[in-house]
Amino acid sequence: MQKFLQDVSLPAAFAGFITFLVGISVSSVLVIQAAQLLGANTAEITSWFWALGIGIGLCGLILSWKFKYPVATSWSTAGLALILATGTGYSLPEALGAFLVCGLVTAVLGFLGIFEKVLHAIPQSLTSAMLAGVLLKFGIGLFASLQHELGFILCLLAAYIIAKRLSPRYSIVVTVIAGVALCPIFLDFNPPSLHWSLAHPVWVSPEFSWTAILGLALPLFVINMASQYLPGLAMIKSYGYTPHVNQLIGWTGTAQTLLAPFGCFAVNIAAISAAISLDDQAHPDSKKRYIAGMSCGFFYILMGLFAATLTSILLAFPAVFITALAGIALLGTIGHNITLAFSHMDEREAALLTFLFSASGVQFLGIGSAFWGLLFGLIVHLFFKWRKTY
Repeated sequence: MQKFLQDVSLPAAFAGFITFLVGISVSSVLVIQAAQLLGANTAEITSWFWALGIGIGLCGLILSWKFKYPVATSWSTAGLALILATGTGYSLPEALGAFLVCGLVTAVLGFLGIFEKVLHAIPQSLTSAMLAGVLLKFGIGLFASLQHELGFILCLLAAYIIAKRLSPRYSIVVTVIAGVALCPIFLDFNPPSLHWSLAHPVWVSPEFSWTAILGLALPLFVINMASQYLPGLAMIKSYGYTPHVNQLIGWTGTAQTLLAPFGCFAVNIAAISAAISLDDQAHPDSKKRYIAGMSCGFFYILMGLFAATLTSILLAFPAVFITALAGIALLGTIGHNITLAFSHMDEREAALLTFLFSASGVQFLGIGSAFWGLLFGLIVHLFFKWRKTY
């Protein structure tokens, strides 16, 4: 305890807060959209935020303290997009069952140390193409909104582009603030009143179906590994730390498994936002930056405890506000994954077919296009590879 008190610093604690803020800034609206798509009511949506805050917060706080380097944790924005794109047709209990299976698979493969082998069996170009295809409609939806709310969307895009040019790290935070300020000017919006109250978790008994496991759980697992764990672990390594890969993946997967019945769809290692806690701006002494990871976890726990207040605020905003911010928040992810998908010439044909199949939104046997797109792309990839070998 004495060492902890000596290591605590205001810059590190603030870096943790900024990491938390960037992590939830826009994708929190996607949580609401995903929960509503699956039929969740207001109390159940609040429970989702409670479960996410508690699971993510405890993992980040405890793992940072245990290993003495910043372990910034978060939910998966790409995973949310997958749920939004493929969740139609699943009941809420089926979806929660899929979240539980995803967490269980993550935990088992993490503790056994074989997750990298599983993921490396699938070319990154195909996982990126699948993710880009799933996310495409959100980017298109942003510009489709110009038809009805031209002034609001143009001003919001201008705020994002200017912020991206001047301060890329905080561009999403600036865009959210600008969006809130623009709502009363362009939209029919009355600012919500704050009522502080503790959240109450709502248990929903999971149901397990093969369609949800194949169409939601397994694609969610692949996306979490490709978009969160791999870049997140690489980020930790890039700052000179040696991540405890098995335990980081195993314990975050365990937290997701235990909290899935309350709405926890993902507990992951943070990727891009993690750099804020890992950078020397958090603390010049790398051995004391773990405070930033603990701080980030602490603020997620606070978010979970007061999830009812957060939910009431977010639900007060017009639908176009949520749609526009969701589209802007995912622009970087869409562009990044398109680049990765088509960067290898010899894999480009399979990646293109995976991208288009995943973007189509078709369903077969109740299973969404993300699974079928990836499966089809793998078959094409193996065919071309086999043709070159023989």
